[in-house]
Amino acid sequence: MIPLTLAEVAEAVGGRLLAADPATRVTGPVEFDSRKLAAGALFVAFPGERVDGHDYAAAAAAAGAVAVLGTREVPGVPMVLVADALDALGRLARAVLDRLPELTVIGLTGSSGKTTTKDLIGQLTARLGPTVAPPGSFNNELGHPWTVLRADPDTRFLVLEKGARGIGHVRYLCEVAPPTISVVLNVGVAHLGEFGSVENIALAKGELVESLPADGLAVLNADDPLVAAMASRTSARVVTYGEAAHADVRAVQVRLDGRGRASYTLVMPEGSAPVRLPLTGRHQVSNSLAAAAVARELGMPLAELATALGELGLVSTRRMDVFARPDGVTVIDDSYNANPGSMAVALRALAGMRGGGRAFAVLGYMAELGEYERDGHLEVGRLAAELGVDRLLVVGEPAAPTHEGATAVENWGGTSVLLTDQAAAVEVLRSELRPGDIVLVKGSRYRTWEVADALRADAAGQGASA
Repeated sequence: MIPLTLAEVAEAVGGRLLAADPATRVTGPVEFDSRKLAAGALFVAFPGERVDGHDYAAAAAAAGAVAVLGTREVPGVPMVLVADALDALGRLARAVLDRLPELTVIGLTGSSGKTTTKDLIGQLTARLGPTVAPPGSFNNELGHPWTVLRADPDTRFLVLEKGARGIGHVRYLCEVAPPTISVVLNVGVAHLGEFGSVENIALAKGELVESLPADGLAVLNADDPLVAAMASRTSARVVTYGEAAHADVRAVQVRLDGRGRASYTLVMPEGSAPVRLPLTGRHQVSNSLAAAAVARELGMPLAELATALGELGLVSTRRMDVFARPDGVTVIDDSYNANPGSMAVALRALAGMRGGGRAFAVLGYMAELGEYERDGHLEVGRLAAELGVDRLLVVGEPAAPTHEGATAVENWGGTSVLLTDQAAAVEVLRSELRPGDIVLVKGSRYRTWEVADALRADAAGQGASA
């Protein structure tokens, strides 16, 4: 963060100082985790029923924090007292951003692929100048301003995910960090239970392009009709990407290798160039095109861009992370989160990567689907069977319709089993896997990653470096 006095912080957040010197400067990071504090930091204390950040205020001061931003006084600790710490964090982020007029803010949203595409954009912009795009999904009212506050006077590009659980959420995040460039990836059924309809999801995602200034840029997916239609919702210039013939930045002649990595010809108005992605999954074509469209607009030449795309890597964990074990088993760890759209993408990647061995899919529950929950799980199960998955391990009773969907497919040559928990899935895999097999692990954060971790641990025990 840029250095600010406590008086400036208090003014920015509408707070008042207690036991604090107004001239004291915040020179370190803004943190809400007391374990990550450094000298000169500002500690944000959030009240909670089980954990209250104010209980750690004294320890934060002892660790070097110059003050605590909180909602109640802690005796003996310099405080910036506010009514709402989360609102204050957003206000502070906006105040800092307003002091960085040369910063280009790149905001992106979509039903799936946000974190991966954010990572890809961040890797490309880092070639053009200092970039803030931290790993992970800091895309809500807490993580978003926290990310903004990583920026300093040297930062040229700030890449931000903007998540939403309802209409108005993206608009609020855009008030905290108004975008210069907005990227909309797709509109799917993730969080359908909270939005009520796909149309409402599109309405919410489109708030990102509505927040652009007239001299801003909207980067829209030409392959998604609901996204392409958002061009009418902004006065900013529009650039499209995709495989559609009319896209400004597009891919043609897409091919996949045995590891599910795509190569294609990148076509832009100024010419074309071959690209070979080092990332697994056909969906990475679209993600990489979105990143390419942004980098092109920021001035990266075609030849350099094609080379850079071929050098991209995974930044955030548990997202199509493929590793091979010494025993010849390949694992796709995509266990961070799941919705019907991302499940379909991962299952198609699994089917495309299967060689002479068998394809296993360990699938967990998909959350936040509302009335679509049963149908969403049924569709995923049917797709797994239709793609020829040999062994489907469905984890947890809430995911049971996935098992039902698969077993209802006639003439499927595979088998499905409904298991009580992750430990049961691990035991099945340990007893059944053999060299040449490939395993996909995916679910909605209900500890599905424990299966992937067990497979990694087994590999380490075999002498692998996971």
